[in-house]
Amino acid sequence: MFGPILEGERVRLVPLTPELAPLFCAWFADTEVTRYLSLAYPPTLDFEKEWLEKVGRSSTEVVWAAQLKENEKVIGTTGLHQLDWQNRSAVTGNLIGAKEEWGKGYASEIVALRTDYAFGTLGLEKLKTLVYTENTASRRALEKAGYQTVGVARHERWHLGRWHDAWLGEALRDDWLARQ
Repeated sequence: MFGPILEGERVRLVPLTPELAPLFCAWFADTEVTRYLSLAYPPTLDFEKEWLEKVGRSSTEVVWAAQLKENEKVIGTTGLHQLDWQNRSAVTGNLIGAKEEWGKGYASEIVALRTDYAFGTLGLEKLKTLVYTENTASRRALEKAGYQTVGVARHERWHLGRWHDAWLGEALRDDWLARQ
């Protein structure tokens, strides 16, 4: 499903639309943007459109486009995936595809908005995430938003001809509420 509009200080999370498919394809064709994703090949436009339709119907995913409030520029995506309603947990993910916006702190705000929605609106108990250990910027954004280290999974992903270790993080509802 597509998430509702969530307003932050500098960013807004908005529902995905089919018109975003070409932008996503451009991001996924850029190896610098995808270097920390387990993506073997860039998706086709048709594939991306089908994915948008599928996720819109899903009851186990909530996804958004991340947009700058000042000019409505879409800079990335974020989501809650593999929603487990019985155990009230989900796996999270982010992508800042607009490289010119890297390093400006938007990811931390995006993570905070998504996490607040997961705990405050959906009533989830735990959010889990996995980040390549080399992706220090993503890890910093998650930790700034309250995610804590669970451990490191060694040789977790084979990507670009070598094994990558992954930082495993989680956020718990009680910890999140205590920070507010």
